[in-house]
Amino acid sequence: MKEFVEGSHAIAQIIKACQPGVISAYPITPQTHIVEDLAQMVSNGELGSQFVNVESEHSAASVVLGGSATGVRVYTATSSQGLFYMQEVVFNIAGMRLPVVMTCANRAVSAPINIWNDQQDSISLRDSGWIQIYAENNQEAVDFHLIAYRLAEDKRVMLPVMVCMDGFILTHGMETLDLPEQDKVDKFLPKYNPLYKLDPADPISMGLLADPDYYMETRFAIQETMKSSIDYLSEISGQFNAVFGRDYKDLLIEEYQTKDAEKVIVAMGSVCGTIKEVVDEQRSKGKKVGLLRIIAFRPFPYARIYEALKHVSKIAVLDKAVSLGAYAPIAVEMKAAFYGKKKAPQVISSFVAGLGGRDITLESVREIFRRLSAKEVNSDFIDLKPELLKEEYGK
Repeated sequence: MKEFVEGSHAIAQIIKACQPGVISAYPITPQTHIVEDLAQMVSNGELGSQFVNVESEHSAASVVLGGSATGVRVYTATSSQGLFYMQEVVFNIAGMRLPVVMTCANRAVSAPINIWNDQQDSISLRDSGWIQIYAENNQEAVDFHLIAYRLAEDKRVMLPVMVCMDGFILTHGMETLDLPEQDKVDKFLPKYNPLYKLDPADPISMGLLADPDYYMETRFAIQETMKSSIDYLSEISGQFNAVFGRDYKDLLIEEYQTKDAEKVIVAMGSVCGTIKEVVDEQRSKGKKVGLLRIIAFRPFPYARIYEALKHVSKIAVLDKAVSLGAYAPIAVEMKAAFYGKKKAPQVISSFVAGLGGRDITLESVREIFRRLSAKEVNSDFIDLKPELLKEEYGK
């Protein structure tokens, strides 16, 4: 069913179709429209879920943890400081192997206060044990939530999934989308049948104390499941294509004009649409450039990236987040992907752009291609304002 709709409203529609039993969230810009819609659907009787109003994001995460532990499909959404407020519970959800699905409407973090988009929030929780997938557009954001539930609830996985979509750019952007019909959703996403749950009739304990004799094995188990989920993503993506006719390949990376490319930009999220436009422009001028879009940041697809880019001589990594005092986050992973390999790029340069919602323009992308040279650069900021630097730091 085609509909011209705001991204947040589309996410609410697909979550409704997934029929979670418990929804809990605390409103925070730019996530608010999603949960407003869901609350209205529950109030109107359109959605037979229990919507739990809470006083904070920490409580919202605790509610969906409890709901999932009792064997119910659950949903929550957050952004920025809200995600950080959830942090304690976010780690607990993964450690308890609960298949929670959460939307992260990516937003910059404080201080200074900023409500606009970058990817610092979800990137900062990359080690929490959640699978993270990043949408380029709203059609992907809709579809990835369906795939997220299938993956999280797969009995081989049983890990939470965070679907990341750029705040405002996608959450408040209007697109014509194919919103899946309920019968197709039901065909693709069966009713949740948990492996284990809290039940007075069959009591178990969850989230117990693990002393040094046991704790390390719990981390190892999550790590091994993360590795295996790379194959499961590919499998589930194929099943999605069979039902809905949209092919996301292995749901790990997207290769755009990379086969014969000499220079490639690596990036995640909505900025990839801008990069594709510059790639097409440069290609029309005979330049061999391309884009590799990372879809799954956790688990990180090292092997797939290596195979896709081992022939490329110069790579620019574009991060919309920064690891202060170190290389930018995606750049670190990219360097690791090629470390010790026989074939590797001459240059893997790191660029940081778009922090706090600063526009990444066509000219920004052209500048990155221009800066790719025989000398690597690390965490070079694009589109800085010299007059502000001089005012603040005398530089």
